[in-house]
Amino acid sequence: MAGTIEKKASPRQKLLAAADELFYSEGIHSVGIDRVIERAGVAKGSLYYNFSGKDDLVREYLVGRHAAWTTRIDAAIAAESDPTARILAIFDVLGELFAKPDFHGCAFMNAMSEAPEGGPELAAAAHFRIWLHGMFDDLVAALDVKNSSFLASQLVILYDGAVAAAQMDASPAAAQTAKSLAAMVIGAAPRR
Repeated sequence: MAGTIEKKASPRQKLLAAADELFYSEGIHSVGIDRVIERAGVAKGSLYYNFSGKDDLVREYLVGRHAAWTTRIDAAIAAESDPTARILAIFDVLGELFAKPDFHGCAFMNAMSEAPEGGPELAAAAHFRIWLHGMFDDLVAALDVKNSSFLASQLVILYDGAVAAAQMDASPAAAQTAKSLAAMVIGAAPRR
């Protein structure tokens, strides 16, 4: 979302766009509310009219990140009919994400790393993780494998490893490596 904030957007949309850009690139707790308001180009009262405070804005920022990511992943999965190709398509989407110049890792991993106890980041990250595990569980269920939950767990680890490697090493190639390993573990999984 980096770039200019659309002038015709509502104050709420402008605040969310500014929060998305700033929180993702600089960190949730290093960016104050005043910076978000300034970046959004709205009056301070707009923040409190649309959100109960920073925690509410953080929660909505992460909800938006999750929704956008789910949309991208769902589209990639839907474009494939073969059960294995549907799983491997996830790693292609990761590769596209990693290649973006404004890639700063997983918004949820980053949020968790700076989350205060009881912060909204924790619930949002937990929700994201439930979705991620459930997605792989559902996709693996379409394969004819004996221990589908173990295979799904392996794929989650490959997903997480790819994200961490891409961020730490600044290497989009991590997605292709993870995709190759995913194909290997899927192929090696005992069949029913």
